[in-house]
Amino acid sequence: MAAISATMVKELREKTGAGMMDCKKALTETNGDMDKAVDWLREKGISKAAKKAGRIAAEGAVAAYVSDDGKVGVLLEINCETDFAAGNEQFRALEAKIAKHIADTNPKDVDALNASSLDGKTVQDIITEATATIGEKISLRRFERYETDGLIATYIHMGGKIGVLLELSGGDETLGKDVAMQIAAASPMAIDRNGVDATALEHEKEVLKKQALEEGKPANIVDKMVMGRINKYYKEVCLVEQVFVKDPDKTIKDVLGKNTVKRFTRYQLGEGIEKKQEDFAAEVAAQMK
Repeated sequence: MAAISATMVKELREKTGAGMMDCKKALTETNGDMDKAVDWLREKGISKAAKKAGRIAAEGAVAAYVSDDGKVGVLLEINCETDFAAGNEQFRALEAKIAKHIADTNPKDVDALNASSLDGKTVQDIITEATATIGEKISLRRFERYETDGLIATYIHMGGKIGVLLELSGGDETLGKDVAMQIAAASPMAIDRNGVDATALEHEKEVLKKQALEEGKPANIVDKMVMGRINKYYKEVCLVEQVFVKDPDKTIKDVLGKNTVKRFTRYQLGEGIEKKQEDFAAEVAAQMK
């Protein structure tokens, strides 16, 4: 049996909003497995949290670039160590410069981008120089580049905490911004039902089935209940079925009209990166010794 620490309980509470004792029990029942503990709480009806969001801890910024003709768009994430450095003018200028370079040169991946030439140097050398000047480790994490005959739209939220790159079949700047803002706010999993990951869907069905059984529902109606709840799930994770955040009387399908969403990318700064937790008390004690 894995030891259940207060930190683990706190993290589960932040993810699910469940009570401390419920979180501790969930972790105990699942031998400390965080994802299984989230499912356990949902199955018991204690938590409705469907998303197992990792702790967002890395600093830096997400930036976007669209070419002058509007046909090429880029979304880019560069990480650094502190929020203070992320607001540095040099850091922002670096990000903008690299984003335009990606649009112009279409590198295959991050490795190819780092090895590519920009102003007579490799991009990696430019980042290394910026690391020395700014005084923090800077790393180019990921990027996405779209090229289209339709419409490119971007949206950056909270100064670079969330960024969206969107391709539409047509429409105008207002439509592009509205749909990109929707993606930033509601974090859809897919454009429509066809794009929902089959494994994620089966996992959701299993959780909802156990949830219904825990509620004491008769076995013969559980499957019908699950299908009803899956339809609700689709409305949460499929972009075109989501309620429009700016007008609850409309769905995104209504907003799009005859236009279609071809693809989208949503970056949330630092998602999936765990930041080292500093024990300042221990550090001070060590220094005093």
